[in-house]
Amino acid sequence: MTSTDREILRLAVPAFLALVAEPLFLLSDAAIVGHLGTTELAGLGIAGAVLQTLVGLCVFLAYGTTASVARHLGAGDLRGALTQGVDGIWLAVVIGVVVTIPGALLARPLVDLFGAGDAVGDQAAAYLRVAILGTTPLLLMLATTGVLRGLQDTRTPLWVAVGGNLANIALNVLFVYGLDLGIAGSALGSVLAQVASAAVLVAVVVRAARREGAPLTPDRRGIVVAARTGVPLVLRTLTLRGSLLVTTYAVTIAGRDAEIDLATHQIALTLWTFLAFALDALAIAAQAITGRALGAGDVEGTRRLTRRMVQWGWGSGIATGVFLAAASPFLGPLFSSDEAVHRLLVPVLLVAALGQPIAGVVFVLDGVLIGAGDGGYLARAGLGVLALHAPAAVLAALAPGTLVPVWVAFVVVFMGARFVLLTRRERTDAWLVTGSAPGR
Repeated sequence: MTSTDREILRLAVPAFLALVAEPLFLLSDAAIVGHLGTTELAGLGIAGAVLQTLVGLCVFLAYGTTASVARHLGAGDLRGALTQGVDGIWLAVVIGVVVTIPGALLARPLVDLFGAGDAVGDQAAAYLRVAILGTTPLLLMLATTGVLRGLQDTRTPLWVAVGGNLANIALNVLFVYGLDLGIAGSALGSVLAQVASAAVLVAVVVRAARREGAPLTPDRRGIVVAARTGVPLVLRTLTLRGSLLVTTYAVTIAGRDAEIDLATHQIALTLWTFLAFALDALAIAAQAITGRALGAGDVEGTRRLTRRMVQWGWGSGIATGVFLAAASPFLGPLFSSDEAVHRLLVPVLLVAALGQPIAGVVFVLDGVLIGAGDGGYLARAGLGVLALHAPAAVLAALAPGTLVPVWVAFVVVFMGARFVLLTRRERTDAWLVTGSAPGR
C-alpha cells in the first residue's frame, strides 16, 4: 500500500463512520417516538423530511469550507485557512438565525403541505417547533466539520458524532418517558445533543484559530465570499434532489400496483443511499486532498492523486455492487413481509448493483471538483443531468415492466450522464486552478 493509499484511508474511513452516524439522530428519535404511537411516528416522518431538506440544502457549508480551508493549508497559510473557516462558521450562524424564527412560526403551514391530516399534523408541528431551534447548531456542525476536514482531520467529527448520538438517545429517553414530554421531548433531546456537539466542534476550531492568531470576529467580506462560493453548490444539490424526486414521481405512475412499486422503490433507494455513504467517504477524502494539492500549486500531483482516487472509486463501486447483487435475494424480508415486494426488489437491486462502479467514480470526481472549487461547472452539469433524466424517467415509467425500467433510467441516464460530464471535465485543465483560492 502506497503513502497515497494510506492517506486516502486515513481520511475516508473516519469520514465513512461519521456519515453513518449522522442519520442515527433521526433513527434513534424514530425508535423512541415509535413506541408512543403510529400517529406520533408519522408526525416525526413529516417533520424529519422538512429538517433533512433544510440541512441538505446547506451542505455547502461543509463542502465549500473543506475546499477553501484545504487550499490555504496546501499554500502553507494555516492562519488563512482558519480565517476562512471562521468566516464559514459565521455564515452558518447568519443562515441559522434567519431560518430559525420563520421556521418556528411557519411550522404548522409547512407540515400541512404534506396533507397528512390534523392528528399527524399536530404531532409534526409539535416536533418541528422545537427541533427547528437546533438549526443553528446543525449548521455550525456542518461548517466546523468542513473546517476540520480541510485541515485533514476527519477523526474529530467522528468522535463528536458518536458522542452526540449517545447523548441524543439518553436525552430522548429522559424527556419522552422520564418527564412524559411526548414527541416534543424527543425534539428537545435532539436539540440539546446538537448544541453540545456544535459547542465541542466550535471549541476545537476556536482553539486552533487562537493558536495561529486568526481573527474570531465576523468579517463581512469573508462571510459574503463564503456565501457566494456556496451558491453553485446549493444549485448542484437542488438539481440532484430534483432528479431523485423525479425518479420517485416516475415510480408512482409506473406499473399496475403503485403501493408495491413505491414500497420496493423505498427499500431500494434506502439501500442505495446507505451504500452511497461508503462512496461519499471517498468524495470527502478527495475534497480535502485535492484542495490541499492545488493550494500547494502541485498540478501534476493533483493529476496523480485524482487518478489514484478514481481507481479507488472503481474498486469500491465494484465491491459494493458485488455485495448488493449477492445479497439481493435476502434483503427483502428484512424490510417487508410482502412476497410481491420481495420478488420485485431482486431485479431492481441487480440494476442498482450494476450502477455501483459508475457511482464510485462519480462520487470521487464530484469530490475532486468540489475540492478544486469548480462548483460552477457542477451546477451547470447538474442542470444538464436533470434535463436529460426527467423525461427519461417518465418515459421509462410508461414502459412495461413495473418500476424496473425506471431504475434502469436512473442508473443509465442519471448516473451515466453524471459519469460522462464529470470524466470529461476531469480530462481538461479548466479546474486545475492553483493557489489559496480559485481564480486568484
